[in-house]
Amino acid sequence: MKNLWIAFILSVLTLLVSCDKSSDMKTIEASAGNNTNAFVESLLDKMTVEEKVGQMTQVTIDLILKENSTTEIDPDKLRKAIVEKKVGSILNVKGHAYSYETWRNILTSIQEVAENETPNSIPVLYGIDAIHGATYLKGSSLFPHNIGMAASRNKDLVHKSASITAFQTRSSGIPWDFDPVLGLGRQPLWSRFEETFGEDVHLVTEMGEAAITGYQEDGLKSNTAVAACMKHFLGYSVPSSGKDRTPADISDIFLKEYLLPPFKAAVENDVATVMINSGEINGVPVHASKHWLTEVLRNELGFQGVAVSDWEDVIRLHTRHRVASTPKEAVRMAVDAGLDMSMVPYDYSFYDLLVELVKEGTISEERLDESVRRILKLKSDLGLFAQPVSPAVSEEELFKPEFDTAAYTSAVESMVLTKNEGILPLNKNTEITIAGPTANAFGPLHSSWSFTWMGNDESQYSEQTKTFYEGMKEVFGEENVNCNSTNEWDDKGNYQLGNVSGSDVIILALGEPPYAEGPGVIDNLDLDERQLKLAREAMDTGKPVIAVFFTGRPRIISSIEPGLDAILLGLRPATFGGLAAANLLAGVENPSGVLPFTYPKHSGDIVHYDHKLTEEIREDIPNTYGQTGYQPQWDFGHGLSYTDFKIENLKLEEKEISTEGTLNVSVSVKNTGNVGGKKAVDVFIRDHFASITPSVKRLKAFKKVYLDPGETTILNFKISASDLAFIGQEGTPVLEPGEFDVIIGASKATFAIK
Repeated sequence: MKNLWIAFILSVLTLLVSCDKSSDMKTIEASAGNNTNAFVESLLDKMTVEEKVGQMTQVTIDLILKENSTTEIDPDKLRKAIVEKKVGSILNVKGHAYSYETWRNILTSIQEVAENETPNSIPVLYGIDAIHGATYLKGSSLFPHNIGMAASRNKDLVHKSASITAFQTRSSGIPWDFDPVLGLGRQPLWSRFEETFGEDVHLVTEMGEAAITGYQEDGLKSNTAVAACMKHFLGYSVPSSGKDRTPADISDIFLKEYLLPPFKAAVENDVATVMINSGEINGVPVHASKHWLTEVLRNELGFQGVAVSDWEDVIRLHTRHRVASTPKEAVRMAVDAGLDMSMVPYDYSFYDLLVELVKEGTISEERLDESVRRILKLKSDLGLFAQPVSPAVSEEELFKPEFDTAAYTSAVESMVLTKNEGILPLNKNTEITIAGPTANAFGPLHSSWSFTWMGNDESQYSEQTKTFYEGMKEVFGEENVNCNSTNEWDDKGNYQLGNVSGSDVIILALGEPPYAEGPGVIDNLDLDERQLKLAREAMDTGKPVIAVFFTGRPRIISSIEPGLDAILLGLRPATFGGLAAANLLAGVENPSGVLPFTYPKHSGDIVHYDHKLTEEIREDIPNTYGQTGYQPQWDFGHGLSYTDFKIENLKLEEKEISTEGTLNVSVSVKNTGNVGGKKAVDVFIRDHFASITPSVKRLKAFKKVYLDPGETTILNFKISASDLAFIGQEGTPVLEPGEFDVIIGASKATFAIK
């Protein structure tokens, strides 16, 4: 009966092909009803090889703009892309963010040509890197980068930020967002560390799920949703050298136990698309790996969505990786491996070469159909055939005050107070001198993908954005705050203390300039000498010194940390980061962020919190061992508050569980201080003994709770026995009987799996 129904649908679709072209695709799709597959198959049957290859081709907007223009489309170039080369996807901005009106004009112009001047009226799929807010929409308020959102330990905020981003992006006419990053941030040298959710696999998995469900909330056809893109599959975030797009040598166990689970969970949450790792794993570029792109991604994880390359990465199989002897061979390798769409992006070489490969029989048309089927289904799932550009909304709806509130709250909760020798919070009448390169610039608050690629164009930021200095003046009063810093990173004045004789306290605004990808590559983690020298000069005054860091990764400060009275870490807190930092210093807000990574004390000593016991043992004297090998500046999960919390009464409902059982854990948390505050509670598990050396502890759950002074709450956690499995010697998951510890704060309880 099912086959008869599909046959009937196909016959109706075939009959409708003779309809007026301007509306036939909408009519055909509507006739198919909920049977997307029938609609896609009917469309595939009508498409030429050239049309199919065009759907697999993605180019940057530069190719369709007039010369010397950043926003004006060249009609001839547009028709070359859409009509002649049949391009199915476009991405990016040229130079800087666009206004809402400009975005809608651009998308409308593109979709009108696709609808009215191509044989099958297939809409164009437009994509953008809106990775911490609507990052290329003028006037939008941006959220902290993922590393800051992970520090918040607040999944609700991650979900909310993604849903706001989706609404603003989709309303602009863009249905595809290249986020979230699901790589683990375990290599702090890496220039995209700030885009990760930190070093822990459970934390990354949970935050990634929250982002994906926020982006795709209410279904892809919703005018408030975008297609999310898990990236970068797989191993991109842990290059051996720490340099972007360079090789990674990774064990099979680490790949399966640490790097794969966030992507597996994303697939289970119906993520629509995936972007591929620009680098290589164990000598094989991932863009050329059938093992990773087909055997694992498709067959093992069950991913059914669209797989897109990263920037220029197909041709780089020839030019950089040197595994393809010609550009044509590079295209063949990527398509054979399982790639659906190439982010070319500056020419039509992929299109031309893939057409050749199909017509000469090297790649079958059936192979094209596999990818094009997925691309067309995504476009249909997004509702683009019926409505290529989402309906316009008013400016009041696009920029709701509640969106700013969410961005501000995220900035507050993302910041981590790592040290406080009783100096904070400051009285609002305090006389303050601020010095340092991050004091009076927007870029260090935001960094990559912030109205421009690197976030380094100060003229592009929204009017609601405040620098740290501006935030301090608003909170403490202009008459109480002195600062001579500028927004030029290398300005010598940024590294001079000036006259501090009348100041009660010195605040150093330190950290990193904005960067993205290659420009963010560094050789070591040490804070640059100019900033260290400034800190030493400040400490030599004898006045209290507070350091506020705006950075995307941990920079080594062990040489100055002992002389600092307080340290506040701002992990790219974005639009409201300057104001949030000021309110935190004043006690208007109470810090609640905790580190999503282990903060190293030395550049050459990167040991993560979930290390092996052997990594703690260092041979200080021959034949003598001490537990001194793990000495970070601050541990994973570290973060202070202006109140005190007491964690006690850790209880396990079960002392033993089966391999299919669930452990029920409860713990009481009390605010024993004088102000209300939020507490992030991390739950760790320690496996006593295992056939693969166990970590000293692993994060398995977390919650965040607000408590008034004197208030107590009971937090409950459920931990499945299956969550305690690990990858064994055979490369498959193993759950072994034995004893385990539950660790929450200073409390510990033991249970067994039988």
